[in-house]
Amino acid sequence: MEGMTATPASPSPAKRVLLAAPRGYCAGVDRAVIAVEKALEQYGAPIYVRHEIVHNKYVVQTLERKGAIFVEETAEVPEGSIVMFSAHGVAPTVHAEAAERKLATIDATCPLVTKVHKEAVRFAKEDYDILLIGHEGHEEVIGTSGEAPEHITLVDGPDDVENVSVRDDSKVVWLSQTTLSVDETMETVDRLKEKFPQLVSPPSDDICYATQNRQIAVKQMGADADLVIVVGSKNSSNSVRLVEVALGAGARDAHLVDFAEEIDESWLEGVATVGVTSGASVPDVLVEGVLEWLSQRGFQDVELVKAAEESITFSLPKELRRDLRAEAAALADRG
Repeated sequence: MEGMTATPASPSPAKRVLLAAPRGYCAGVDRAVIAVEKALEQYGAPIYVRHEIVHNKYVVQTLERKGAIFVEETAEVPEGSIVMFSAHGVAPTVHAEAAERKLATIDATCPLVTKVHKEAVRFAKEDYDILLIGHEGHEEVIGTSGEAPEHITLVDGPDDVENVSVRDDSKVVWLSQTTLSVDETMETVDRLKEKFPQLVSPPSDDICYATQNRQIAVKQMGADADLVIVVGSKNSSNSVRLVEVALGAGARDAHLVDFAEEIDESWLEGVATVGVTSGASVPDVLVEGVLEWLSQRGFQDVELVKAAEESITFSLPKELRRDLRAEAAALADRG
């Protein structure tokens, strides 16, 4: 109308991506995936793997195309074949089953999981009741529990504490699955200590360094993010935890996706800042796909949110190292 001036529209907030560091592969996952690839090169296909080598759909599909065969039970592996145990670890009964079937075994259990297994064995020998904090049915929990089934009680989160009973309040220790939420685990520990004041803690924190670092990075970005996208599979405990940590840190919304095409465009409505991270079993190519998807929708400004430097590496499983060394020696002799 005459005499009135138009109010200029307020500028839209700049679109940006907060990219977590560290993210993706941890040392244990890297070791396990390389172990399958090296085994296929060394012995030829097929290589049988008991359970998914790591909890990631893309990694499993990629290794299947190269000749890996994933099975649920040792009994599915033909006698005399090679079987690899996944990064999550297995119970002693599984090793016994493999021996009965005359299987050649390669143990790709993450060394940090092996550490928890050894702690369980030691405390059981000292006749402690062991309270294992973890999620019922998870492969890692099944494997650890199998080391000392008569001594281990599973505690599935803080609300499960009231159901726990022990033989002797003065001889009780807690251990944990390596891929849990740090905050929820410590809440569970605090409740256990209220119930059992003499509760013993493990010599070192069981939750893996990579799990902790990825959660710290998400906490740092969470309060500034309207939306957090976690790249990872639904059966990956540490990836699921990252979604929970993001929401707990103040993110308005958070979702778990395996691939960029699973992102729903409606999630971007009213969003100016997107946080992006990935679970410890996720190759970075999948994160790059998400960043490209976001870039095509105006989210081209990428800022790194760095929580820690990681330099830990693990050597390949001893069975594989032995055969690779033998082959190298034979080639050197022929040369």
